Amino acid sequence: MEFYGSIVRFFQEGGVFMYPIMLVFAAGVAIAIERYVYLTASKARNRKLITQLMPILKTGDFQKAFNAAGKSKQAISQILALGLSRLNTAKRRDDIEMAMEEGMMEVIPKLEKRTHYLATFANIATLLGLLGTIIGLIQAFTAVAAADPAQKADLLSSSISVAMNTTAFGLMAAIPLLLIYTVLQTKTTEIVDSLEMATVKFANVITEKQVSKAQ
Repeated sequence: MEFYGSIVRFFQEGGVFMYPIMLVFAAGVAIAIERYVYLTASKARNRKLITQLMPILKTGDFQKAFNAAGKSKQAISQILALGLSRLNTAKRRDDIEMAMEEGMMEVIPKLEKRTHYLATFANIATLLGLLGTIIGLIQAFTAVAAADPAQKADLLSSSISVAMNTTAFGLMAAIPLLLIYTVLQTKTTEIVDSLEMATVKFANVITEKQVSKAQ
C-alpha cells in the first residue's frame, strides 16, 4: 500500500506534463501489443503454410499449389500465388523471381506497419519529460525569488526534486518503448528473412519441375 501511495504521489507531484507522457506511453504499449501478436501469429502461420505448400510444389501440380495459396491471405501465400500466376507467360526463372519480389514489396510494409511509431513515442516521452522539468524549474526559481531568504534553500531543493519527476517519468516510458521497438524490429527481420528464403526455395522447385516437364 505504501508503494502504491508513493507512485501516486510521484505522479501527482510531477505536474501536468505527466499526463501527456502517460498517454504517449499507453499508445506505445497498445501498438506494441498489437504488433507483437500480429508478428508472432504471422510467423507461425507462414511457417505452417511453407510446410504445406512445398510438398505440393515438389509434385509439380502448380495449379493445386496456386489454389492452395489463393485460399490464404498470409504473406507467403500471396508471394507464391504471384509467382505461379506468371508461369504461363514467364520465359525465364528471373520472371518468376521478379513476380515473387513484387509480392515481397507488398508484404513488407504490412509487417513493418506502425512499429516505427514506438521509437517516435520514446523520443516524444523523453522530450516531454525534459520540457516539464524545464518549466518546473522556471516556476521554482520564480517562486524562490519572491520567498523569504531563510526558506529559499529548502524551497528551491524541494521544487527542483518535484520538477525532475517529469524527466524521470519520461525516461521510464521511453526505455521500455525502445526495448520493445528493438524486439519487434528483430521479429520483423526474422520473418522477412524466412520469406526470402522460402521464395528462393519455391523458385528453385518451380524451375526444376519446369525443366523436368520440358524434357
